[in-house]
Amino acid sequence: MLDADISNAKSMSIIVTKGSLDWAYPPFILATTAAAMDVEVSMFFTFYGLPLLKKELDMKLTTLGNPAMEMPMAGMHVKMPNMVSMIPGVDRAATTMMKNLMKKKGVASIEDLREASVDLDIRMIACQMTLDLFEYDKKDMIDGIEIGGAATWVEIATKSDINLFI
Repeated sequence: MLDADISNAKSMSIIVTKGSLDWAYPPFILATTAAAMDVEVSMFFTFYGLPLLKKELDMKLTTLGNPAMEMPMAGMHVKMPNMVSMIPGVDRAATTMMKNLMKKKGVASIEDLREASVDLDIRMIACQMTLDLFEYDKKDMIDGIEIGGAATWVEIATKSDINLFI
């Protein structure tokens, strides 16, 4: 049962800074969960988190620098050494394994969570500076997003009960 104190939290802002498969899940799961609990949610996508708003996603798992990464195999958990990431194709293979595991376990895809975010009226804001910096075009992004800058996020954050940086 949830703590009754959630009734005090009516708004949440999330800065989304990473776009890899494993880093895409926390902001979308937290955002959709909060929105389903009647919390007003805004997500500000900047730097490497901005590609999560692109119509076509091609996310990979981050194996390098992730010493906690374990994959269930043959009834046990196998840790992936960081050095393995240097071998060509390992990131793609690990990504495929993770996507297959998620599908087998019934975990929603990022595309599904993103669609749920739209359905739940989560405010998704693309960072204008990042769009310009990486030469992205709004037409490459999903429909229904806003464009804004740091001032847009600051305005939202100063009024939010919960602010997360992911």
